[in-house]
Amino acid sequence: MADVPSDAPQHCPGTESTDAGKASACAGCPNQTICASGITKQPDPGISLVKEKLSTVRNKLLVLSGKGGVGKSTITSLISRSLALSNPNTNVGVLDIDICGPSQPRILNAIGEQVHQSGSGWSPVYVDDNLSLMSIGFLLASPSDAVIWRGPKKNGMIRQFLSEVDWGTLDYLILDTPPGTSDEHLSAISYLKDAGITGAIIVTTPQQVALLDVRKEIDFCRKVSLPILGVIENMSVFVCPKCKNSAEIFPALTGGARAMAKEFDIELLGSLPLDPLLTKCCDEGKNILTEMPESPTVLLVLEFTESLPYPDTKFGNLNEFAFSVFNT
Repeated sequence: MADVPSDAPQHCPGTESTDAGKASACAGCPNQTICASGITKQPDPGISLVKEKLSTVRNKLLVLSGKGGVGKSTITSLISRSLALSNPNTNVGVLDIDICGPSQPRILNAIGEQVHQSGSGWSPVYVDDNLSLMSIGFLLASPSDAVIWRGPKKNGMIRQFLSEVDWGTLDYLILDTPPGTSDEHLSAISYLKDAGITGAIIVTTPQQVALLDVRKEIDFCRKVSLPILGVIENMSVFVCPKCKNSAEIFPALTGGARAMAKEFDIELLGSLPLDPLLTKCCDEGKNILTEMPESPTVLLVLEFTESLPYPDTKFGNLNEFAFSVFNT
């Protein structure tokens, strides 16, 4: 077995470890003194606050991907809109924890809305009667303002979102996350661990450069014991809206999401095409499910949304809902 190079990266032992602040990896860390003091081993009061605040939320879903640009925000909006549209009695909330790149206010047509505070906490912005949204985008003076924060401030913002937003009673709270496996993800999972997490939806595109990072996300989920509900392959093929011919913009040279899902024994929830109509709707904040119900993307969205944990509805399932939409 080859020797480990002396300059190999050292791993943080974790704030709850007996070696916190004492291991060789801690040398030079700005938090070394704090970790060595034992303060970090105390229970975080934010965890109990989040548990109490989210006690009326039935399902908490995280939309994840180790790779940026694969369409996590688009998938989040599609799932949230389809769940909300399926039944007026199904209440859905979207929490945008992509602190540096909040996209949901644009995609869900909530640009310029204001967040109000009351005695029970922040009130989310209502996109529809049963679809609400909270994002740092509502707290910025301008949509083009950059958020230049270090990890602790990001973590504090996520704790506030989870413990101080008055969601009311929700069937689903869907968290739109940034790329990677670091601060925002660890914060969300640590604060939600006692409140209960239903699971994660992994988003990827077919090409190998995306799958490599998505594999890291799957490994992350397994290391933190986060259930994976399934994988969605986005931008699988491009279908020309005029001639209807298709082309692989991102070739699946290694088998794409299907091969990866089989390798890791994860369910493939569905494959969405690279749809210019969907892109147009997202840019304009329109709901493709109602604007363009004839789009193949809509049928695919309804199909994989049906596999999620689903409260009782008057339609019974989303196939019946799809029938009701396309026959009205």
